[in-house]
Amino acid sequence: MLLTVLPGPPRPGILDRIRAWLGGWPIGQLAFLALVALVGALFVGNVFQTMARVGILPGFGFLSGSANFEIGESPIAFRAGDSYFRAILAGLLNTLKVSLIGCVLATVCGVAVGVAGLSRNLLLSGLVRWFIEITRNTPLLLQLFFWMSLAKALPAPRQASALFGTVFLTNRGVYLPALSLEGGPLGLPAALALAAVAGIVLALSLRLAGRLTPRSGIAAFALPLVAVLLFLLASGARPAAEAPALSGFNIRGGLNLSPEFAALLTGLTVKFAALIAEIVRAGIQSVGTGQWEAARALGLHDGQIIRLVVLPQALRVITPLTTSSYLDLTKDSSLAVAIGFPDLVSIVNTTANTTGQSMEALIILIGTFLAINLALSALMNTYNNRVALRGTVR
Repeated sequence: MLLTVLPGPPRPGILDRIRAWLGGWPIGQLAFLALVALVGALFVGNVFQTMARVGILPGFGFLSGSANFEIGESPIAFRAGDSYFRAILAGLLNTLKVSLIGCVLATVCGVAVGVAGLSRNLLLSGLVRWFIEITRNTPLLLQLFFWMSLAKALPAPRQASALFGTVFLTNRGVYLPALSLEGGPLGLPAALALAAVAGIVLALSLRLAGRLTPRSGIAAFALPLVAVLLFLLASGARPAAEAPALSGFNIRGGLNLSPEFAALLTGLTVKFAALIAEIVRAGIQSVGTGQWEAARALGLHDGQIIRLVVLPQALRVITPLTTSSYLDLTKDSSLAVAIGFPDLVSIVNTTANTTGQSMEALIILIGTFLAINLALSALMNTYNNRVALRGTVR
């Protein structure tokens, strides 16, 4: 038998691919892109001419210059005369600190409030509904002003009462018990940061190898933490608890949260806890009543049903919306400039005013927030993909 092989359709050439990519009206699209490029070139040229006229050289060389301002609160040592790069790094660390802690606290409070809103207790569910509606329907900036005024209205350190004997709420900040390491090569914050970086690297390695599971992910962060703590203990470091106590006209010892940081963290936590509570409520209610009835038939009480049956299924609805809340919380932390907390926006704004490099400062600000949010989105999308694949039929 003689078989005749007919040639298939020819593959599109490079010109056909370009036409398909451009779509309809290619000449009009190219003309529009050329117009946009021309306007951008005129704008950039005008900026450079203005900078040259006032004696400012474009570029990022100003980052190595000396910053002639102080930073009221910095996770790293900083004083006037240090470089602008170090000042911006201090602002970035402040933004990351309040964003990370805010996401954790908002998640914990939001889940608790969302579950409480579904309670059969009418008083509890009613209070939760009022809290959510008031918080969601008032601007975050207004809430920050409220919390800041409340922080300034607290009593002075000598008149402040100790809550539980170790917590002081004063107009100079919130004082909490602190845990530290004495006698070792690293402090506790540096040790935790080192363990976190090692855990992230190990988790990424497991993901690339295709061996990342919930259990291996927990082990990836637990093992570096245990290793770092054992190394510190072997090097002579000893944990020490430090409680704040009144000394003279101020409170000494422990962990001090400035009024600005406490107001910002409280405002972000309360605002986004209400948003996450609504997300959790919607996610729980998206699970069919048959799941509840089947779990009750197995003898599970309501707490076990929510924890073991409902929440694992509701996460498919909760996770994508919670990711958006995390991104909004990170971006809304820039409102710290309104209450005097030295975050990234505040320090970059001061840098632009003192150097005149407004365009470069704006590029730094946009690039930094873009990098933070893209990294957070990638992390949450990875988790969301694992949740979405769980229990699916292939």
